[in-house]
Amino acid sequence: MRIISGKARGTKLYTLEGELTRPTLDRVKESLFNIIQEKVLGSVFLDLFAGSGAIGLEAASRGAKKVILCEKENKANVIINKNIEKTHLEETVELYNTTYEKLLDNLKEKVDIVYIDPPYKTNYAYNATKMLLDKKCLNKQALLIIETDEEERILNEIEELKIKIIDKRKYGRVHLIFIQEIR
Repeated sequence: MRIISGKARGTKLYTLEGELTRPTLDRVKESLFNIIQEKVLGSVFLDLFAGSGAIGLEAASRGAKKVILCEKENKANVIINKNIEKTHLEETVELYNTTYEKLLDNLKEKVDIVYIDPPYKTNYAYNATKMLLDKKCLNKQALLIIETDEEERILNEIEELKIKIIDKRKYGRVHLIFIQEIR
C-alpha cells in the first residue's frame, strides 16, 4: 500500500496485520481519487474509520487543507501515527483515537468530503451519515463516500435520509456510493 499522488507520492505505508482493519485496495483508492480530485484541493476531509490512514493521507498528499482521521482501535492508531510521520504530513493531519460517534458529537468545523468505510456487516454507515446530517457537520455541496460490500443493504438503509445518490461504482466486491445532502 502506498501514496499514489501528490506531495508524498510513492511513500509505502505501514499496514496493520490481522483482521482489525481492511485496507482499501490501491486500485480502488486510485479510482476514488480520480473521481474526487477536483474537490480534494483545499478541502476539509474527514475519514471516519481510518484503519491505516491511507485514504486520509492520500487526500492530504493531494492538497486537502485539513484531514481529520478517526480510528478507535489503539493498534491501528500506532500504525496511523507511523504513516503520518513517514509521509511528513503532520501539519495537515489530525488523528483522533475515539469512536465516530464521539468525534461527530464534538466536531467543531464543517467538512467538505467524508469517507465512510466502517467494518462491514454493521449499521455504522447509516448511523454516521445520519449524525453528519443531524449535527449539520457538512458544508454546502459536501460529498460523502461510503465503501461497502453490501451496496443494496446500505442503499436501503440510507434511503430515508435527506440525501441524493450522485454516483455508484463497483470494483470487484467493493462498492463506492457517492452521496450529497439535499438542502
